[in-house]
Amino acid sequence: MATLIHTLADHSDDVNYCAFSSSCLATCSLDKTIRVYSLNNFTELPYSPLKGHTYAVHCCCFSPSGHVLASCSTDGTTVVWDTGDGRVLAVLEQPSGSPVRVCRFSPESTYLVSGAADGSVVLWNMQSLKLYRSGNVKDGSLVACAFSPDGNFFVTGSSCGDLTVWDDTMRCLYNEKAHDLGVTCCDISSQPISDGEHGFRYFQMASCGQDNHIKLWRILVADFLGVKLKYKCTLNGHSAPVLACAFSYDGQMLVSGSVDKCVIIYETATGNTLHTLSQHTRYVTTCAFAPYSPLLATGSMDKTVNIWQFDLKQPCAVNTVENESKVAVEDWSEDDVSAWLCAQDLADFVGLFKMNNIDGKELLNLTKESLANELKIESLGLRSKVLQKIEELRMKMISVSVTVPDEFLCPITRELMKDPVIAADGYSYEREAMENWISNNRRSSPMTNLPLPSLMLTPNRTLKMAISRWLETRHKHG
Repeated sequence: MATLIHTLADHSDDVNYCAFSSSCLATCSLDKTIRVYSLNNFTELPYSPLKGHTYAVHCCCFSPSGHVLASCSTDGTTVVWDTGDGRVLAVLEQPSGSPVRVCRFSPESTYLVSGAADGSVVLWNMQSLKLYRSGNVKDGSLVACAFSPDGNFFVTGSSCGDLTVWDDTMRCLYNEKAHDLGVTCCDISSQPISDGEHGFRYFQMASCGQDNHIKLWRILVADFLGVKLKYKCTLNGHSAPVLACAFSYDGQMLVSGSVDKCVIIYETATGNTLHTLSQHTRYVTTCAFAPYSPLLATGSMDKTVNIWQFDLKQPCAVNTVENESKVAVEDWSEDDVSAWLCAQDLADFVGLFKMNNIDGKELLNLTKESLANELKIESLGLRSKVLQKIEELRMKMISVSVTVPDEFLCPITRELMKDPVIAADGYSYEREAMENWISNNRRSSPMTNLPLPSLMLTPNRTLKMAISRWLETRHKHG
């Protein structure tokens, strides 16, 4: 169930784009402004609206940390703003002076991409705020862009219908004619999918276009293949050009907005339609899922942005909070706990935890007795699963807040190891992290970068016992 909970009507012209951070929503418009709202009550921040562009603002996006916001405009610039106080940090001028249609941060905030109407693509270094690399698509305007979750490549879409894959040195890795009448938007799911058959992972991508279609793709990445774009299927439902598409943070849902004034939410795995929303009175130009809460924003040429909330028992548009959020677990709100439950596949407990006002502090204090006696969770199996997830959370907290001996930390994740294994390079790693490393078709040592003579992983029982003893000592004195 998707429920309309708020409508923002502050822009005086078409809404072109909207984007979420963990705590804010940004919207931009033909009216030359960017507006920034708090997710707590959808009130504008004191410095909003942001004014600096001299023509229409086409796109805006937050850096992964949410501390920086970028916006781009017909005026040929991409402006970088401080989200703390609304200060302008930089004005990045497209070398050609062409109208900038799209901007995107890389997952590590190392780079910012800006794409323009003349087909130029610029990669800006976010540390120096200087131009790092530039290139051009073969034909048409550049109108869409999405980074892979690992930041190793990004995809651009053009008005002539091409999808182009680039690496971080602006080398063109792959090109595909995707939409006959032109691409309008593209997005890559933040959750990679393992391919059991071939032993490597792939990324899911969606693209949409003037041909009324949404297409799903698999981006295969392997040392021996390079990067390959493989068509999966077409999602139907819209009766007019599709202007926007976006994945939920867990990759389970895909949303699209169209000239037909409708918003359609699909289940990614099956392509089934979950919801059709038809409250906008003109073209739907943009849609975005929030990262840590079950919210969706849709923007339109009717000058409004609608905010929708999902029933948490539906597929959750959230990601693992403890990995992504910088907020300490003990400071989590009840909503943060709800998001964490969803990410741990425990969405059925959201209502129960909310009813008992379980915030981060209460979550960490839960025991098997309190789960049985106070929360009345009767199933032993479910109690065990909840306790196991809480214990994993506590271990992650220990690895962050306590000085852990370096030899107890996995070199890949820099987290306290639970199941250490010895690889062929002689170093110890967390089993899951090293298996993921290998399944991603990497054949070199994470520590030395030299080829691994073997992919065998041997349990390091001595190290596992040492970590257990250290944890017991911590609990006794903690």
